[in-house]
Amino acid sequence: MKDGVQIRPLKPEDAGVLAAICNNKKIWLNVRDRFPHPYTVSNAVEWIAFTLNQKPIQNMAITYNGEIAGSIGIMPKDDVYRKSIEIGYFVAEDYWGHGIATAAVSLLIHYIKAHFDVFRIYAEVFDHNIASMKVLEKSGFHLEGIRKRAVVKNNVVMDDYVWVKFIG
Repeated sequence: MKDGVQIRPLKPEDAGVLAAICNNKKIWLNVRDRFPHPYTVSNAVEWIAFTLNQKPIQNMAITYNGEIAGSIGIMPKDDVYRKSIEIGYFVAEDYWGHGIATAAVSLLIHYIKAHFDVFRIYAEVFDHNIASMKVLEKSGFHLEGIRKRAVVKNNVVMDDYVWVKFIG
């Protein structure tokens, strides 16, 4: 736990709260298109079932003082990128600006070190998501590069910022 923040596996009973958090267009605008919008309880039930079959767990709930505040996860890479892992996260709008994402990223880095054999952690952030870039910077990531006009989200072409942290 860090400042009231924990990361833990999602549970089936989290579906209602997770769906309520995820069904926010402001969150959807900052994630990949495979993330449904609108986001239903059924979507949450399916997602939680999927995460519980991961070994080790790769996607978790972020909790703040025992309440679900968001989600965080990793995408291990393969082939020549097998020593790299991508992270992603979101926090419910009610919790924005409270340092919860920064604390959760710190906890996730410790989790990665304990469960995965990687030396490169990175995140891709859409150009308008300044808050997420600040989270990564506070977490010891540095801006590796900007991929110009690399993303199309909600019919808008934008840049993709790649942030990286080396471990081990």
